[in-house]
Amino acid sequence: MSGCQPAAAPIPPASSLPAESQPSWPTSNSGCFSQTLPPIPTSGEALVSSACLFQIRCLAQAPLHPLGIIAGNGVYPRLLADSARKAGVQKIVAAAFTGETDPALMRHVDVIEWMRLGQLSRLLKFFRDQTIHHAIMAGQIAPKNLFDLRPDWKALLLLGKLKQRNAETIFAAIANQLAKVDVDLLPATTFLEDSLASSGLIAGPKLSRREEEDVDFGWKIAKEISGLDIGQTVVVKDGTIVAVEAFEGTNDAIKRGGTLARKGAVMVKVAKPNQDMRFDVPVIGVETIRIAVEAKLRVIAVEAGKTLLLEKDAIVELASHSNISIVAR
Repeated sequence: MSGCQPAAAPIPPASSLPAESQPSWPTSNSGCFSQTLPPIPTSGEALVSSACLFQIRCLAQAPLHPLGIIAGNGVYPRLLADSARKAGVQKIVAAAFTGETDPALMRHVDVIEWMRLGQLSRLLKFFRDQTIHHAIMAGQIAPKNLFDLRPDWKALLLLGKLKQRNAETIFAAIANQLAKVDVDLLPATTFLEDSLASSGLIAGPKLSRREEEDVDFGWKIAKEISGLDIGQTVVVKDGTIVAVEAFEGTNDAIKRGGTLARKGAVMVKVAKPNQDMRFDVPVIGVETIRIAVEAKLRVIAVEAGKTLLLEKDAIVELASHSNISIVAR
């Protein structure tokens, strides 16, 4: 599958204001429109909130400017597209990656372009041809596929300039390339603020004192390793770190920790100390909970305000049914 393909008919936008009424987007370096809230919208307007870098809520009228999605795997790109559509974005295009992006995304966007990982020039050209000036990275890329890259010349040049190659450096370099073609990379939580974890107990029974202590200990270690760009997740059992996430990703770290702990372990997942909210934000999905159930975990602790809980209702239901507590702090 290759080239631009029209997707299925999009969900009707929230409103249809004339083009001259369209506002400017909040950008990652411009701050919010105003701290003074506008009047309550009329029936011809839609109230939209978008996250700025410092998670300040911005208010704007819909429809919003066209949006580009750089789509990895999982449900994240689809949920983002649906939320953006409901917020009033009329045109949504997706850069999809063969072997990674779920083909079902075609039904949720207006145009989709399939490409290989590493085709940076094609990505930039696609957004330029579609007149995209704002984009969001959504979904992960399987770690093993990062070793199977066939980079084009632009990606080769980009990678050759990096002394360290991790999510932070690679994605930041891609963001800089996007900026050169007038594409602003928005925070990955934009349009999904309602999916951010709120502080407190989210699912399952109250934690025991031992479990609270394991969360405290795991939190400290997770912050240390995330600050070193090693990973963002640790698994703890009775005061012992049994697994640390590295290149393999969260799911494999959970499996390894569950095997070593046997049962009743605590998983802690945090944001980096200076998390760039444009990419690599902590995410918990239904698949995460399924793997936690198989690994016989007891607690999942995440960082409030910086962790996305995708399909939150399904997550809470599955965790509660499996006696797994989810807590955010």
